[in-house]
Amino acid sequence: MSNDNRVSQVTSSQQEPEREQRIFTFKATQLVWLLFGVLEALIALRIGLKLIGANPESPIVALIYGFTYLFLFPFTGLVGSPTAGAMVLELSSMFAMLIYGLIAWAIERTVWLVFYRPSGGPVVGVTETTTSEHHSTP
Repeated sequence: MSNDNRVSQVTSSQQEPEREQRIFTFKATQLVWLLFGVLEALIALRIGLKLIGANPESPIVALIYGFTYLFLFPFTGLVGSPTAGAMVLELSSMFAMLIYGLIAWAIERTVWLVFYRPSGGPVVGVTETTTSEHHSTP
């Protein structure tokens, strides 16, 4: 006497067209905001250090001043910086933060315009059915 057993397995998956491109666009804009966010934070730290009159001979202060100078030299002398003793209020650095924020926003929008492809249609569903037969003998 033979016993026929049939086993059916149904697997469903969904394919979303252009999903990878949307993920790339999202990650690229995250990277833009991260990089400009770090730059903005360092410039803000520089403004704070100048405001409290931090010792420019200190290694960490010199590092922050040196790195941020690369991004601030186009704005040097743009407006006057009020001083009181060793304390300096760098208004040009504040203006630079505003400009770099606008640049970050413009780059982020450009990335979206160039790379983003909205989902144009419905999600495609794929169903696969596999049937296997098992024969068992007593």
